[in-house]
Amino acid sequence: MTNLTQLREDVQRCTACGLHEITDKAVFGEGAADAQVMFVGEQPGDKEDREGHPFVGPAGRLLDQALEEAGIDRSLVYVTNTVKRFNHSERGKRRIHERPRAEHIKACRQWLDAELAEVKPKVLVCLGAVPAQALVGRHVKVTQDHGQPLESDLADVVIVTVHPSSILRQRDEDARQQAYRGFVEDLREVARRVGPTP
Repeated sequence: MTNLTQLREDVQRCTACGLHEITDKAVFGEGAADAQVMFVGEQPGDKEDREGHPFVGPAGRLLDQALEEAGIDRSLVYVTNTVKRFNHSERGKRRIHERPRAEHIKACRQWLDAELAEVKPKVLVCLGAVPAQALVGRHVKVTQDHGQPLESDLADVVIVTVHPSSILRQRDEDARQQAYRGFVEDLREVARRVGPTP
């Protein structure tokens, strides 16, 4: 049993914040244990919570597509989230995404730190403001800092970019295409930092 396997089991018993009371399960990271690139998102969504796997919903499919376009082998990366459970409100039968609160981020930091310590990625990619500010600092602005390396001792290279869900929320198709092109370009910078894969 690897340490990541043990951590994946242990996180299910975590009661450090109230999210364990309103979710089906904790969603731990997945991917290559020796991945050169680790992607960190905000939190699982509805589909991730129900299935127990990260990035399996619409945003995950868009990430897969962008990784392929940027030349990054999805099987060689590790994907996870800052918060391991789905913070949401209920509206009828629908569960509506709510931004994770500071106590959720603080409670889950131990799990994210453990993943970083196990995987030891060469490149750490923060998808959106929540992981960027949680891991690098409140000063990080995704719109200004995306695609360029930031000062951090968490990995050799730390890069922030948008979360793919923000692309899906764009007001029209032109805006979505423009946001997607920028996202792929940021991922191409990640690919350049990793270098050729064997």
